[in-house]
Amino acid sequence: MSSHWGNCLHISIFGQSHAPAIGVTLDNLPAGQPIDLEELNAFLARRAPGRGPTSTPRKEADQPELLCGLVNGFTCGAPLTAVIRNTNTRSQDYEELRDMPRPGHADYTAQVKYRGFQDLAGGGHFSGRLTAPLCIAGGICLQILKRQGVTVHAHIQRIASVEDRPFDPLGEQDLDFLTKMPLPVLCPEAASRMEEEILSARRQGDSVGGVVECMVQGLPAGVGSPMLESLESRIAGLLFGIPAVKGVEFGAGFAAAGLRGSENNDCFRPGTPVQTATNHSGGILGGISSGMPVVFRAAFKPTPSIAAAQETLRLSTGKTEILNVKGRHDPCIVPRAVPVVEAAAAIALLDAWMETKSLEGFL
Repeated sequence: MSSHWGNCLHISIFGQSHAPAIGVTLDNLPAGQPIDLEELNAFLARRAPGRGPTSTPRKEADQPELLCGLVNGFTCGAPLTAVIRNTNTRSQDYEELRDMPRPGHADYTAQVKYRGFQDLAGGGHFSGRLTAPLCIAGGICLQILKRQGVTVHAHIQRIASVEDRPFDPLGEQDLDFLTKMPLPVLCPEAASRMEEEILSARRQGDSVGGVVECMVQGLPAGVGSPMLESLESRIAGLLFGIPAVKGVEFGAGFAAAGLRGSENNDCFRPGTPVQTATNHSGGILGGISSGMPVVFRAAFKPTPSIAAAQETLRLSTGKTEILNVKGRHDPCIVPRAVPVVEAAAAIALLDAWMETKSLEGFL
């Protein structure tokens, strides 16, 4: 199973949704970096389950235990390993799914690939629960980047048909308020309409999806590589490791296909550093950062585990039957996915910066 990633900064995620613990190892973190554990815990709390009416009722503290790699609050150069104990599991809810796979889930594909040896409880290693250790790694990378003037913020751009305003692609000011909101949006009135959309789906035994938009500010020009190691491909690779992500676009994205070159091109303007008049490229040209804000969006499908009865196949008989999914699930994962998107971006950015800049004058 491919749970190892990185060129310079290596991360390895381990565990299953209902295993005793889940965790992550970060290798090649530069030594001497102070890590604020209170700040890390606050970041993880934004993703943790059971925080409100739009979330799953499963409650987990998600308090990380750092086993190694940190001495007196500083990275020591050794691999850093952290775990989160799973304390609130109900594995019996998943017993029949080996024979009756849930529509929209990995139950069937995992059965084929792993020949029945996979852990089904809570989705096993396929579960969104594994985004918690991803957030440990990302939360640490965010702190390192922030000290260098690089910030990463995300908001809910859309839930179902309810939209927030997009980021200004030329940059935003004072976005820290987003980290304090249960439904992080730029227009406060959008939050109440999004919440009602989610609760309406829950009342109907259904779910909804949405879009998370992320902006990276302060990243200098020159970070990344062309072609197969582009900054887009590194960020997108980690984003697609988040369960339920089905689409990623940078800058104008798919809308650029409807523009002419004269409309889509970002004209350069004099200054130090060089700026552009627009930012349809999303801050990346030729796979390399341009110095403009990096802007991208990730589309999340509706949560496949829903209370409404669904038709599925009983594999042992080859006949269709009605499945009533048990367990505790989010009617919309988008609010809890916002910090996960920030974490994935931070990991990709730090890895690319370490490789491109060789950390000269950086760490």
